[in-house]
Amino acid sequence: MMKFIKNFRKDEDGAVTVDWVVLTAAVVGLAVAAYSSIQTGASDLTSRTNTYMGSQNPGSFN
Repeated sequence: MMKFIKNFRKDEDGAVTVDWVVLTAAVVGLAVAAYSSIQTGASDLTSRTNTYMGSQNPGSFN
């Protein structure tokens, strides 16, 4: 039993998996933050475009 515990403690095969999980979580978090920022900017741009287009008179040529 003691040999099993010592071998288990020396085994580092799962350490790479933990690193990848943390890295993946960080990438997903950054993607969510970027999406939120892009969505806010796109909504604002759409609103301003709608306001501008609504104020235009298609019958007049400037």
